[in-house]
Amino acid sequence: MSSDQSSKNKKSNPFTIIKDDPLDGDRGYGAGSISLENMSSVIVDPNEDRAFVDMGAMHARSEVERRVKFLPDRDAVPNGKLYWIVWVTVEKGENGPYFSGVCGSEIRVDRSIKRAYKSMPEHVTHMEKSLKGKIIVAHMDEHSKRLLRDFLVDFKGGEMWENSSDELKQALPES
Repeated sequence: MSSDQSSKNKKSNPFTIIKDDPLDGDRGYGAGSISLENMSSVIVDPNEDRAFVDMGAMHARSEVERRVKFLPDRDAVPNGKLYWIVWVTVEKGENGPYFSGVCGSEIRVDRSIKRAYKSMPEHVTHMEKSLKGKIIVAHMDEHSKRLLRDFLVDFKGGEMWENSSDELKQALPES
């Protein structure tokens, strides 16, 4: 087998999501990795008045991200429809599960030209801050914040919203 064929047959490992504690055990493979199992991606679509979980966003393959080419310049997509990918982290507290981190990241999609805008550094930063329990939604428009709040309040009967911090409730107030 030639070296070209050999390199094609090798499996790549660009990113691994590790379940449970990545530092449990021998500290070998996976040591220092971040577990994303408590994070979900909620798509807020103010154009259709809806919010929904789409785990495809974890790998940039959500319903709204498919079949478009992303550009790093917002001005390159002047007619793009606004969407938010909200990175929501859930933790378990003394009263039960709650939303610990909630950070919204903008995307703009213009299906007619198959182009979209997304700031990858912003998305990565917001994912990390959500994992650290931060609330970053002040930059979202009021309609989108209302849709997000309604979704979180209704999720699993509202228990998780009730157990969440006052900071989150103040950032997403009732209308």
